[in-house]
Amino acid sequence: MACHSLDHFLSTGICLREKFFSHEIEILKNTSSHLQNVAVVCNIAAGRGRSLSVLKKILGKIEDLHISNQVFTDSWPVNFKGFTSIWLIGGDGTLNHFINRYGDSTIPIAVFKGGSGNDFAWKLYGDKSVDEYFEIVLRGSYMNSDLGICNGRYFINGVGIGFDGEVVKAMGRKKILPGHMGYLITVLKKIFSYREKQMEIVMEDGRRNGKIFMVTIANGSRYGGGFLVAPDANINDGCLDIVIINKIAPIKRLSYLPKVEAGKHLRLSLIEVLRKNKISIESSSLLVGHLDGELIEAKKFEVEIVPDKLFFIC
Repeated sequence: MACHSLDHFLSTGICLREKFFSHEIEILKNTSSHLQNVAVVCNIAAGRGRSLSVLKKILGKIEDLHISNQVFTDSWPVNFKGFTSIWLIGGDGTLNHFINRYGDSTIPIAVFKGGSGNDFAWKLYGDKSVDEYFEIVLRGSYMNSDLGICNGRYFINGVGIGFDGEVVKAMGRKKILPGHMGYLITVLKKIFSYREKQMEIVMEDGRRNGKIFMVTIANGSRYGGGFLVAPDANINDGCLDIVIINKIAPIKRLSYLPKVEAGKHLRLSLIEVLRKNKISIESSSLLVGHLDGELIEAKKFEVEIVPDKLFFIC
């Protein structure tokens, strides 16, 4: 084995660093104006400290490349006038808060996964590292995205009513574990005891009544940190993917769970899949649901799509 001096290792490290940054600087030379003045917006409470770690890493890269920026953590601005892009660090809950506060923004948005649930970031970028996210954002390709609106509030990933809502409600009481594992544990605790709710579903071309296990109204594909409830959903097709899971015998529910997690459930006889731009769901009793993982309870849910509402850097 060849021996090398300390000077050799130091010089090699410097060369590698220079090579890495010369690659990113070359990207900057060929990029659009979205990097002229970046708003870095971080929910430092997200992901039990994960978002803060991501923020520190991103700021180090930004400083190395001399990108003009301003950081917002505890206090977010009234608007982002004067900024050329917004880099949002957090999870699905952070993104839901952002779109309901700045839903009329026309500034391109990048999402860095820093929460316990990062399902929409996965939809945009896939399973990639922060370094890979950063390079994608530097290149500055754009994708428009629809938003949904439910009872006056925006959502970007989806609405779950019934069992899915009960899981979110139970997790809100005591989150022992975050993300996919916490969601899965709560699902297993609730899956046998939950009872289907009587619901009326009203669409433009008709209505139906019945006992329903859960209804997912999706713009994105994945929920609960990894469950592919609506695997075919497209964030910019102008439609909502509606997945209805009808009544299931408690003893059979556990056997279906892996299929739902893997997105292999759509052909099951108890599943209905629809594509609509508007739908309402109501019941004589209170229904429990969620918007992007945020709890909502109501007797009636009125949901519709808002096409091409936001623009993401991806």
